[in-house]
Amino acid sequence: MSPDSPASDSNSASAPTPRPITLADFQALIHKMYFTKDAARGVEGTFMWLMEEVGELSAALRERDYENCVEEFADVLAWLATIANVAKVDLTEAVARKYGSGCPGCGKFVCDCPDEGKP
Repeated sequence: MSPDSPASDSNSASAPTPRPITLADFQALIHKMYFTKDAARGVEGTFMWLMEEVGELSAALRERDYENCVEEFADVLAWLATIANVAKVDLTEAVARKYGSGCPGCGKFVCDCPDEGKP
């Protein structure tokens, strides 16, 4: 994580100004803020929290509530990073390995796989 990333502002009274953040920095930020609690809860307990947040995102999408969607997408990503931290998975590496060379199904950067199932 870079020294000027949001996680370097340990306990300031006001929130830091939002700025672009990489996936690696985000995962490290979530680790710094929550890992002790997350590790104690374990993968299974944390997964249940992720599912609750996915449900909240689903409701926000159904309601077409943009501001709530923004918050819920962030929550889902945070809980996914939490599970990855507990499971010791580097999300940047995982994404690069799976999608860095194109679609896992057809190998192209503009997928032309049939829509019947996942790539």
